[in-house]
Amino acid sequence: MSIKLNIQNASFRDYELEYVRPLVETASMLLSERTGQGHEMLGWLDLPHTYDREEFARIKAAAKRIQTQSQVLVSIGIGGSYLGARAGLEFTKGPFGNQLHTGRGVEVYFAGNNLSSSYVADLLDIIGDRDFSVNVISKSGTTTEPAAAFRIFKAKLEERYGKEGARERIYATTDKAKGALRGLAKAEGYETFVVPDDIGGRFSCLSAVGLLPMAAGGMDIDQVMMGCLDACERYQNPELLQNDSMLYAAARFLMLMKGKKVEILASYEPALVQFGEWYKQLMAESEGKEGKGLFPVSASFTTDLHSIGQFIQDGSRTLFETVLWVERARREITVPADPGNVDGLDFAAGMTLQTMNEKAMKGTLLAHVDGGAPNLVITLNELSDYTFGELVYFFWKSLAVSGYMIGVNPFDQPGVEAYKKNMFALLGKLGHEGAREALEKRLESLN
Repeated sequence: MSIKLNIQNASFRDYELEYVRPLVETASMLLSERTGQGHEMLGWLDLPHTYDREEFARIKAAAKRIQTQSQVLVSIGIGGSYLGARAGLEFTKGPFGNQLHTGRGVEVYFAGNNLSSSYVADLLDIIGDRDFSVNVISKSGTTTEPAAAFRIFKAKLEERYGKEGARERIYATTDKAKGALRGLAKAEGYETFVVPDDIGGRFSCLSAVGLLPMAAGGMDIDQVMMGCLDACERYQNPELLQNDSMLYAAARFLMLMKGKKVEILASYEPALVQFGEWYKQLMAESEGKEGKGLFPVSASFTTDLHSIGQFIQDGSRTLFETVLWVERARREITVPADPGNVDGLDFAAGMTLQTMNEKAMKGTLLAHVDGGAPNLVITLNELSDYTFGELVYFFWKSLAVSGYMIGVNPFDQPGVEAYKKNMFALLGKLGHEGAREALEKRLESLN
């Protein structure tokens, strides 16, 4: 196994696990038998067995074509339409993957996940005169942020290559039969891939949504799916103490019952920062309903130990940590000796930074547990395409069980629509004009 869960520093007793065992098993049964709320959105559950092999082959062929025709791929999407792919690419290639040019694919940048004009302008400058392609990802094609970005990059492609040339460089991942983007892709002749009907956005990164940008960026998506398959089979075990995904769900539930309100996903590898962003969407959109759920945040240690570390150590005892620890570094580097020893660091001369990082992790765990912040530890043997697929499925399965345990539908997100309604009214979108004046008056009163 590439993933191991350790709950010995979670500050609860064995008999407490037995108390929640019936609830965990019931939640797991609702999931496996597809009888719980949102069961129509469980396409991810057996995905490594059921995914479309023909489309998978087309994804790999399109990725090779992108690598041939371009130096840069712009992936346009928001939420689950970009978080997983970005997490995967940094997971395996590191935060400098676009700059290192290791031969593993094109540079991949992400747009359509914000409304910042500076961000888009800077990205256009980064592309410069280089050849680029676009993968626009939207089930409807009308989501504001990606729609605005796609207009900009589509116009740039057509300006540079003409409509015919642009057509060969635009790949659309969208609904299989309907929607504005599907209609545009058909009219313009873009190659298309499918956003599955039975997989929600935050569970979609191992569908065409995430696989195309990951493959174009150089990830081995066969290995990704192999890791996902092995995890899928491993986490079918109904025995709580032999199934780490169920055990993690049980541990999170016990933390919630003990008054913990916040879960911090803490990693010691900068390559996992974007995985933390993916985790936050998965947990927050799935559990944050009906006044329930743990609030998910992420932290990068040891960096954040010099900022929020004080709060974790001595602040209000409303949080616990789930530590993602990686046993083997992707690359090793050793601290050199210095005859002057001005910095007092000669105790570490000849030591690898990975060893120092491990001691920092263990020292921090002891300090935080002693300070009243329980810790769960998820250990990965390495950061690879395979372990990315494994870890994604681990969190999917555990989150689904956890959501059923607290009594919510983990697969919808009704609260996300509230900001959109107000934004559309303020922008004067057709159908929202009546609310515009009232909202503007409310904003004036707040100012």
